[in-house]
Amino acid sequence: SDDIIAGNVSKYIVLPAGYCGQPKKGHLIFDACFESGNLGRVDHVTEFEYDLFIRPDTCNPRFRVWFNFTVENAKESQ
Repeated sequence: SDDIIAGNVSKYIVLPAGYCGQPKKGHLIFDACFESGNLGRVDHVTEFEYDLFIRPDTCNPRFRVWFNFTVENAKESQ
């Protein structure tokens, strides 16, 4: 079953499980807190893999055919 995603991520820093401390280069920062942004949740899988959950379109909740968000703090070759 799909989890209900109510809002957009806003400058969300994705840290590996069990990591404590300040974010470092390579800990990605996702943001969709702007008009037409639609990223609802991000899960860290590995350093190079993330599960992204896109919110449904307001006018057509059955489909998720587009995405709009930003990513910051990537390190070289990530």
